[in-house]
Amino acid sequence: MFKRILVPLDGSSFAESVLPTAEMLAKCGSGEIELLRIAIHPSTYAYVSDAAMLADLYDSDRVHCEAYLKGVADEVAKRSGIRPHTDVVEGTVANTIIDYATLTHADLIVMSTHGRTGMERWLLGSVAEKVVRGAHLPVMLIRPQVDAKGDAASQEHPKTQSSQPDKAIA
Repeated sequence: MFKRILVPLDGSSFAESVLPTAEMLAKCGSGEIELLRIAIHPSTYAYVSDAAMLADLYDSDRVHCEAYLKGVADEVAKRSGIRPHTDVVEGTVANTIIDYATLTHADLIVMSTHGRTGMERWLLGSVAEKVVRGAHLPVMLIRPQVDAKGDAASQEHPKTQSSQPDKAIA
């Protein structure tokens, strides 16, 4: 079974929709969950000539990421009894997920797809696809259920069987 499950989160409900599945897998195998959030250094998306201001922007983003992960970890602990480890790191998203999984000896990466297609996928790329191609461990991709507003619908329990025989189980 999987003893160390890495769940990369980006702050979206789509990314968080995989948590019930990760919790179930961790419980079945008496495993641990590691929640990862990647802080993006402001120099990668904005030009700021003042080094002190750049450092302040990064520190602010890092504090926000840490607070976000603490809140998610608290929810997971309340819901499942599993207290996830949390970490915030800096880097390019897909490569950092892969490197972090190797560094922490993860057995499995569980992450969502955002379902981008067409021009949006071409422009933004697919982090999930890059992780699958680059990881040297199993990666479980879950396409979240979407509600009428286009948000990820909450899933209290992962699906264990498909209601449609021709559809793969997520």
